[in-house]
Amino acid sequence: MIVLFPSYARQVSGGRKWRVTVAGMAVRPLPSTSRRRTMAVAVLKRVLALEEHQCASPVFQQRSDAFLFQRLGGRRIRGTVGDVAFDGGQTDRTGHFSTTVEIEASRLSAAAGAVCPWVGTSAWLDDEDESDGAVNAGGATGVVQLVTERGLSVISDIDDTVKVTNVANRRELLANTFVRAFVPVPGMDAVFRRWQEEASAFHYVSASPWQLSECLAGFLRAEGLPAGSLHLKLFRLKDSTPLGRFPSRKRSKRRAIEQIMADFPARRFLLVGDSGERDPEVYAAIARRQPDRVTGVLIRLVAGPHLPSPKRFARLERRLPPGLIRFFTAADELTGPGPVGGTTDSALP
Repeated sequence: MIVLFPSYARQVSGGRKWRVTVAGMAVRPLPSTSRRRTMAVAVLKRVLALEEHQCASPVFQQRSDAFLFQRLGGRRIRGTVGDVAFDGGQTDRTGHFSTTVEIEASRLSAAAGAVCPWVGTSAWLDDEDESDGAVNAGGATGVVQLVTERGLSVISDIDDTVKVTNVANRRELLANTFVRAFVPVPGMDAVFRRWQEEASAFHYVSASPWQLSECLAGFLRAEGLPAGSLHLKLFRLKDSTPLGRFPSRKRSKRRAIEQIMADFPARRFLLVGDSGERDPEVYAAIARRQPDRVTGVLIRLVAGPHLPSPKRFARLERRLPPGLIRFFTAADELTGPGPVGGTTDSALP
């Protein structure tokens, strides 16, 4: 089957065309009798000390199934954006693919007057045969956000920023990933909707694995958080020891953010994250390099070993223009004028 990731399109050729990014992965679910599946579930059950009824729960079944598949490398992808066909090339050895398609603006119909509207896309494997009966021949559908050349974009982390994950505690991280229903950080939905009403686009950049893309997109919808492009991290079961942690690489997050900013050179950016990992340092480094493009850095303080000390506060603040970085513990602190208070109009060029 194919999973398409929520992505974005940017204006080119003076606004006469859209350059659309289409990305996803091609996989085949592991059979229920697969030795790999049996071993992986056994490891999860042991690490999380799960009872049989927990393993049989819909939440565990959905989340674990997202990781239990065979990657389909070297498979050709074809698809459409709106009514425009494209050749997506071949999947890489991890089963992932990404391609860009330039389309005349007149060919993409979107909701009139909508800010950063979405258009539909579809993709399928064009080299299926009878031996691949487990592959979904019907393909997949996805969405692409049309992000205008100018305006303000919110780049936000997910875990412990808008969703309670407790990344600092590896056991809690796994339980919140595989066993429990996703829980929103109180009040962040209202803050994000306010920014959306002020014409902001959204990009979610997270260390969560791509396998959870559909679960996370569903969480955003269910909690009323604005839809946005997803930029997650490549993760393989063998990368964990033993399935006990999702390695965090701040360089991959920084590269993803810098790519978004490069794709929209005339837009301004508000960076939102938390203190659970290295968001403050990553965001501060980006803001130092491009201070004229970052309107603010908002960091939610979470309990754990990375709770900023006064020295860490001072060190980060010294690196940035006065008032650019702000730490908060509750969403209701994000009130008042200016980009860090929720009103983005003053931050626009």
